[in-house]
Amino acid sequence: MKLDPKHLAQLSVIVEAGSFQSAANRLGTTQPALSRNMKALETRLGTPLFQREGRRSIPNSLGLRLARNGMAIRLAEEQAGIVADQTVKGSVGELRIGAPPIVSGRFLSDPMTEFIKANPNCSVEIRTGLVHELRTMLERGQVDLVFGPESLAEPVDGLEFEELIDDGVGVMCRTGHALATRKQIMASDLEAQVWLAHSRGSLLRQQTEAAMIASGVRSMQIGCETDSIRSVLEIVAETDLITTMPMATTAPYLEDRLVFLSFDHPQFHRPLGTIRRKGTPSSHIEDRFVNALRLTLNSGTPQ
Repeated sequence: MKLDPKHLAQLSVIVEAGSFQSAANRLGTTQPALSRNMKALETRLGTPLFQREGRRSIPNSLGLRLARNGMAIRLAEEQAGIVADQTVKGSVGELRIGAPPIVSGRFLSDPMTEFIKANPNCSVEIRTGLVHELRTMLERGQVDLVFGPESLAEPVDGLEFEELIDDGVGVMCRTGHALATRKQIMASDLEAQVWLAHSRGSLLRQQTEAAMIASGVRSMQIGCETDSIRSVLEIVAETDLITTMPMATTAPYLEDRLVFLSFDHPQFHRPLGTIRRKGTPSSHIEDRFVNALRLTLNSGTPQ
């Protein structure tokens, strides 16, 4: 049975105020109008909500129970109004972001930490996933925007991309690797290496294979395959395996253990930015975070 939430909210005010007239005064309406609404609610239920005691109408047990539901409706409306007012002023809000694992690491978490400190009343949710998972999150409205490579949005209608930085891919190895001091890397050098490959469903794996083919690398010997970015960094730092990683988002992890080789190809171009559903307006809190991230990237000083 569907009941009018407005009538339930008014019922709670009647119970709280103690009379129809006092409730009408609080609600800014008339006593006859309030009585008609309660009569409509009783008709909908098929049973009375009040019992007469002299000239007074006293709520019965059902009336009291439904009044509690009405009170919950009023509280929810009040809270929603407060949140809406504060969000418009930019003081609170909700930030729901999706990102591939490497992007959601230090690249995003460090500036996010600063953002949370500056916006303590904002609710933040960061979700990670592979390409198909992030697209599904956007389509279902589980996240409001995704930070990722442009190619994540390209095959899909209804998504729009705004570039923030070129996160070009590079070939990475440990600092003491035999190739680390080479000024020029040839296709034959890469063919002779054992690779740590990213998961088959990832954009990075697809981009790496396309770039290697275009560079003349006829085959890649895969010694290890993983979808864990942490494992990639740790394994490559301690072995002679080589791999590919986005250079800007990986930079905070290099320290003195890892290095990118002097090898490049146009296929390694990787614009990174925000991906949203077309026609979906951004919130003040989203714009504030994106602007803060843009300033960080333009300054060239990672958080």
